[in-house]
Amino acid sequence: MSDLPAHGGIEIAFAGRSNAGKSSAINTLANRNRLAYVSKTPGRTQLINFFELGADRYLVDLPGYGYADVPDKIRLHWQHILSTYLMSRAALNGLVLIMDARHPLTKLDWQMLEWFGTTGKPVHILLTKSDKLSRQQATDTLRKVRAELRDGYPQCTVQLFSSLKRLGLEEAEVALTRLLGGGEETQGAE
Repeated sequence: MSDLPAHGGIEIAFAGRSNAGKSSAINTLANRNRLAYVSKTPGRTQLINFFELGADRYLVDLPGYGYADVPDKIRLHWQHILSTYLMSRAALNGLVLIMDARHPLTKLDWQMLEWFGTTGKPVHILLTKSDKLSRQQATDTLRKVRAELRDGYPQCTVQLFSSLKRLGLEEAEVALTRLLGGGEETQGAE
């Protein structure tokens, strides 16, 4: 944690289970092909990566979590770093939590919400790979996730997203602007 950059700006962190589409989402939202490295091999992001957006704003790419082939010692180290960063980083203004729409709200997703939820700061959930579901399945998944979060995590907003089809891009851009301090307060899981 002592190696993280010191600055007077605002950060929003991107976190998600390994292979949920976090790097693809970052690249799509940044309108860049290779800002974050995309790999078919889960667990590729192994450091906390900072991307300067200008105007003292930063996008922070956190290591993916839940990849089973990482040695226990490394997994425990990542858990410690992630939990410490999420619960205590003063510059962190919000979290974008990436979940595969086909497998949302895993045990590890709940753990991330628990760590970050203690801060009371906003969370925006991108249900990625939504193009792999039928329209009805995607709508049902969105409704279910919102319902599960409504009472315990009112600071969360949720949307469907697809990097491949660029679905939900405008809604995500509005949410990111808000998390970076350029918009209205989060109104909860709608």
